[in-house]
Amino acid sequence: MKKIMNAFGFIIYLLLGSWLPHYFMNYTFKISKYIRIISAKLLFKKCGKNIDIGRKVKLNSKISIGNNSSIGDNSFLAGPIQIGNDVMIAPQVMLIASNHNFNKKDIPMNRQGSNSKGITIEDDVWIGARAIVLDGVHIRKGTIVGAGAVVTKDTEEYSIIGGNPAKLIRKR
Repeated sequence: MKKIMNAFGFIIYLLLGSWLPHYFMNYTFKISKYIRIISAKLLFKKCGKNIDIGRKVKLNSKISIGNNSSIGDNSFLAGPIQIGNDVMIAPQVMLIASNHNFNKKDIPMNRQGSNSKGITIEDDVWIGARAIVLDGVHIRKGTIVGAGAVVTKDTEEYSIIGGNPAKLIRKR
């Protein structure tokens, strides 16, 4: 039965192109996963072992990722970002490690350039779906970031944070 479902999913995939029926059938094409891993190893500053990069992830070359870490589907990573070991980043997460300059009032903001402090995510962190982490944030070991949270400040170790702006909910 599984072979029939896999073949059926592949035929639909060929016929429909961009729609991903295997996602809904709990099946992934191993070759596409390997292509994303090889691309990450070529693109990232540092790339650990046993990583998983989801579909349609947008990122740049200023990223370091540790062992056993994953980036969920449709995520967006921009600027210098350090991701530790055993980190889970859910789908549609935005890590934005850059900011516009806006100090001069006589020059439009879009002409003042940008700056970047970077984002650091330590080991054993779980970032929930659609969370946003902004420039300069340091997420410490063992932190859980709730789905939809907007993280603007550093976190404490083993904390659970959520909300907009993200606040401490409780300690683990």
